[in-house]
Amino acid sequence: MTEAYVIILFLFVLFTLLGTGVWVGMALMGVAWVGMELFTTRPVGDTMATTIWAASSSWTLTALPLFIWMGEILYRTRLSEDMFRGLSPWMARMPGGLVHTNIVGCTVFAAVSGSSAATLTTVGKMSIPELRKRNYPEHIVIGSLAGAATLGLMIPPSIVLIVFGVTLNESVTKLFFAGILPGLLLATMFMTYVAGYSMISKDWAPVKEPLMSFGQKLANSRFLLPVMALILVVIGSMYLGFATATEAAAFGVVGALLLALGQGSLTWSTFTESLMGATRTSAMIALILAGAAFLSLAMGFTGLPRALADGISAMELSRFQLLMVLLVFYIVLGMFLDGISSVVLTMAVVEPMVREAGIDIIWFGIFVVVVVEMAQITPPIGFNLFVLQGMTDHEMGYIAKAALPMFLIMVVMVFVLIAFPEIATWLPDNIRQTR
Repeated sequence: MTEAYVIILFLFVLFTLLGTGVWVGMALMGVAWVGMELFTTRPVGDTMATTIWAASSSWTLTALPLFIWMGEILYRTRLSEDMFRGLSPWMARMPGGLVHTNIVGCTVFAAVSGSSAATLTTVGKMSIPELRKRNYPEHIVIGSLAGAATLGLMIPPSIVLIVFGVTLNESVTKLFFAGILPGLLLATMFMTYVAGYSMISKDWAPVKEPLMSFGQKLANSRFLLPVMALILVVIGSMYLGFATATEAAAFGVVGALLLALGQGSLTWSTFTESLMGATRTSAMIALILAGAAFLSLAMGFTGLPRALADGISAMELSRFQLLMVLLVFYIVLGMFLDGISSVVLTMAVVEPMVREAGIDIIWFGIFVVVVVEMAQITPPIGFNLFVLQGMTDHEMGYIAKAALPMFLIMVVMVFVLIAFPEIATWLPDNIRQTR
């Protein structure tokens, strides 16, 4: 049977299972089971058990539930209110005004969350009512929040980067540092767009904020100190070589609990809710990773990934052409799957051709994250669009249209990364190695 028939069979089984409502992780295992039964003579049950255990017992993977728990704890604190009070005095007089609190707030919370949805919900629940009250254009409020919230996927600790590192057995710490500069650059590009729009738009007429002295601004900045200290503990411990990603995640959980305790937000109810929320999310991701590991093994036995990589190599695509193909591929895939599923489902096929083309895997991880970020605000299944719809009661089409400029900025970001790969590779190449 040719590779084309194998691909068609895999896709048919996968989309049949997904279309009937089967969980993504179980669907991946089902596809792998069919592939193993049809194309190998190995005992499927034993192979599946061994593969799932190996995928689930990775030490690197322990950072995942800890970072998720840290974000769940902070989501239940007064962090969004404190960030708005600390940021708004500094943003009010900038071109674009308080809309920048959406972008800077998402950037800050992304550095302690790792989740796009948690970032969006935490910042949006405070900023949307405040910005509406001040008469900022609704589509800019919605669009800036939709785009900036995706920074939770790139700025460490990023759940998608952890999944990418575990899937390809790459250093999560290096991936984290590779995401810092691109994340900050993307946030700057969002802010530049908002500032430019505010200067040329005829419907920009927000209520002016009262003047504050420099001392008053500094006084309000004290509300940012707890979260900034937490960021320094988590990121600084990895950068200085004091901790691995997993150890830094443990520090983050302790810091988040202390922050919640100091704010008076830590009750037995919020503690158990955060723990159960983290458990559910971690279990879902672990099941997807286990299914993807089994599918990767099954596809490896069929020789499909290598055959596809050889086929693309025979087409003699340049690196740029290959990246453009992958860009379109991941955007289309992201219209139907969430970011984590997109990454783990495709890496078995994509990794060989990327390595064959001589593309740096750490850099490629950031490339994939930017494209996955686009998928978060792309209909019909852009997750951030659904979250915003629930928060604002706007129609999906309105939210997608508001987020379109941010999508285009991310497309520009992809080309910036291709033209200047050092943006993603400089920090991981120069950080002190953790033990």
